[in-house]
Order: sequence, then structure tokens, then C-alpha cells
Amino acid sequence: MLAVVLVMGIQMGMLLSGGNKISFNGNGKPNTMDEVLSYVSAKYVDTVNLNSINQKGIEALLLQLDPHSVFIPYKRLLEVNQQMKGSFDGIGIEFFRVFDTITVVNVFQGGPSAQAGIKKGDKIVSVNDDLVTGKNYTDDSIKGKLKGAGGTKVKLGIRRRGITDTKYFTIIRGKIPLSSVTASYMISSDIGYIKMERFSETTEDEMHSSLNKLKESGMKKLILDLRGNGGGVLEIAVDIADEFLSEKKLVVYTVGRVYPKKEYYTGKIGLFEKGEICVLIDDESASASEILAGALQDYDRATIVGRRSFGKGLVQEQYTLSDSSGLRLTIARYFTPSGRSIQKSYKDGTENYYHEMLNRFGNGELTSSDSIKLTDTTKYYTESGRVVYGGGGIVPDVFVSIDTSLFGASISGLNQSLIQESAYQFALNYSRVFSLSDAKLIEPILKINFNSLNAIQKKQLLNTIESLSARMLNDENEYFRFLNKTDNDVLKAISLLEKK
Repeated sequence: MLAVVLVMGIQMGMLLSGGNKISFNGNGKPNTMDEVLSYVSAKYVDTVNLNSINQKGIEALLLQLDPHSVFIPYKRLLEVNQQMKGSFDGIGIEFFRVFDTITVVNVFQGGPSAQAGIKKGDKIVSVNDDLVTGKNYTDDSIKGKLKGAGGTKVKLGIRRRGITDTKYFTIIRGKIPLSSVTASYMISSDIGYIKMERFSETTEDEMHSSLNKLKESGMKKLILDLRGNGGGVLEIAVDIADEFLSEKKLVVYTVGRVYPKKEYYTGKIGLFEKGEICVLIDDESASASEILAGALQDYDRATIVGRRSFGKGLVQEQYTLSDSSGLRLTIARYFTPSGRSIQKSYKDGTENYYHEMLNRFGNGELTSSDSIKLTDTTKYYTESGRVVYGGGGIVPDVFVSIDTSLFGASISGLNQSLIQESAYQFALNYSRVFSLSDAKLIEPILKINFNSLNAIQKKQLLNTIESLSARMLNDENEYFRFLNKTDNDVLKAISLLEKK
């Protein structure tokens, strides 16, 4: 690794000096790195791929800094930027392979496919007159055929239930919104539920719209689900916090070596500044999710429910390099209003950093809050004087353990693709949500006997297929409505809110 870093540095020095010329330090002596690379370039026995060495060298160098400073190749950079912007170019569908045929399972409202007349359940048999049925076509190859620049056309051959002949649709690719709020519905007469997947440029508008609709439906209390939310744009986290906190409240502040302290405050009247809130977090809630959860916790505005969050308290800034690749560099640390840094340690290397979840499981943390180990023992205080800690994520106010009874009896050992396939196929065939009485109808697809499963497996499988079939027939709200019926974190949040 050190050798690669050395060569990378040499190459960068050579590029800056303009070719094979040897640059000189301020004392008039040649730059040693440039000297070595000049000899390698001119004399080495084999041809050296300097571009490849350059990229590997950059990646190796950044590994010496922190886990979140990363090099982003040009091809990957486009996808990364799309996630941040909250949109991408495409035709606006989600698909899944059912019986070796690509089946549309979701059509984005207002997108190009919806405007062209594509419907859920449509089977894509050809793309630009190329047949795409059978096992020879992977999902990635299909995506490659469907993707393209906005304004370009793609022709789909569609087989639709009840129609014998293949129908053809010409779709003009366009901007597709990448939703941040994937579910928003009333979970009871006065409790609303919002599932937020990311913090992108469209998140504030989506959250504002969701809160408005839920309030019109009678929402007095809210469950905000940030589980699995890996974060996004810092400023968007501040905007979302502004919906729940009064004006002129410090949400977060950042400090860097060359960047002065910068404070972020709320600045408007929010839509839900009063009313009880439960925020759900887990080990995959990171970055902007932790900024939001930390601020609401520090002001005692919300009860944080679940398990300790990921622990990412570093701020990155993205730079576009001369070859159109990207550099995302850590420039500062962020702190919650009480002064906590929630960044966990990365001294043991990047691999251990990202696999810390295994350590948490091994230490018993997922089953007992007493096993939580933080690196910062400093006491910080919420607005009401409660003690909170930093140094490894946001610790929930109410801990919900993982149900270990599921480990030995989990359905994860079953073929997950077949489970999805059976759920979608059932919904298409029978136009109703799956129930246990329908087990015999899908056993041939699943290639299992429901009676051979134990009670826990049967409950899990029923809930999964039920939720997926509801999604196929309706939308994401219905999917989460069924899924949340057996979700321990959600059920705990409901019980807490009902007591208040």
C-alpha cells in the first residue's frame, strides 16, 4: 500500500510539473518522487499503466485518512450526484423478474412511463425490438438498455394481462424523482408515520407535503422512521429539524482545521413544532440522520427509539477533478447542540469500521442496552438536564432489542427472489392481498410446504408476502402499513405515544 501511495505521489508530482521534467523543491534540489517516476517511466522493464496506478494510489492514500474520504471514478460519480439531487434520467419504473420475464412492479407517478401508459403488472418482452425474456438477460443488462440520457427514446414491447397481442410503447426518457419520503400514512386515528430513506435536495419539499397531509388527516403525534437512512446533505437535515423546532435553535455546528466554526440554526415556523414525536434509529442511521436525531434529542423534542446509530460525525466536501472524477474529502467534524461529537473510532482501519455491527452483536449490544460502549465518557446535557453521551453514535432514549428468536428460525435461508416472485405473481393473478388461507396457492412457486415451517418462520413469511402483495396492488404506504404490524420498533413507538 505504501509503495502504491509513493508512486501515486510521484505521478501527481510529475503531472503538476508538466510531463517528465523533474521539478525542484524550494531549496533547489530535485523532487525525489519525480526523479523516481522519471526513471520508472523511461527505464522500467515493462510498460506501466500510470492511470491505473494513479487511481489505486489515490484510493490507498485516502485510506490513511478516514473511512469517509473517498475517490469517486467518473462513471460512479454520476450516480452519486443523482442521489444527492434526488432525481435521475430514466423511464420511471421499478421492475422484478417474475418467471424469467421482467415485470413492472411500480410506475412513478408523473414519469415518462406513466405518461406513455405503462401499468403495474405489464411484462416487458422487448427493448428496442431486442427480446429480453429468459434467463440469459440479467437485471443489470436490462437496466443498461432502459437507462439513457433525458430526451432520448426507448421502445418497449409489453404483454398485458387480458390482451393477446404485444403492445408497443415509445417512451421519451426524462427526469425521475428519487423519493426521500417513501411512506407517509396515519398509523392510528391521531398518530402519523413517515419513512425517510435519505436526505437529498428534494427531501424538504417531500417532508413538508407529508406533514401537511398528515395534519389534515388528524395527526397529533408522529413516528419518524430514520432506520437504514445513511444520510445525505447536511443543510437538508437542518431544514427538516426546522419543521420540529422553534426559531433560532442551534441544530448543529461544524469545526475543521482550515474552516472556522460554522453554526446552523432554525429560521422559520415549522409545521410540527408541537406534538409528541418518536424517532426510530438503528445501526444504519448515519450522518444527516444522526444530526436530526441528535438535535431533537438534545432539545428533548423527541423520544429516540431503537438501537445505537452508526456514528458518523464527519463532514465531507466534494470536488470535481480534472478528469471529471470526484474527490469527497473530510473537511470538518460536526457536533450536536449539546456539544457531542458522535463520530465512532476508526483507528482500527476502514474494514473494522464498517464491520463494527458484528462487534456490537458479539458484545451483546443488540439485545441489551447495558452492553453499549462509547469512546467518550464526557457528560453532555439536554435542554432539560438529562445526561447524554457522544463518541459512537446516538444512543436511543428507549432501547428496543433485536428479537434473537428470529435468528435460528429466520426465513432468510429461503430463496428471497422466489418469495418476491410469489407475492407479486399472487397479486397479479388474484387481485387481492395474500393471507394464510392462500398458502396452498403459492407453495408450488416457493417450493416449500407452509406446514413444514415453525410458528416464527410462518409468521415472518406470511408478513413478508402479505406486505409485498399489498405493495404490488397499491403503493409503498400499503407495503409499510402491513410490514409495520409486526415491527417491534414501530409497536414500541406506538405504545409510548399512546401513553402521552
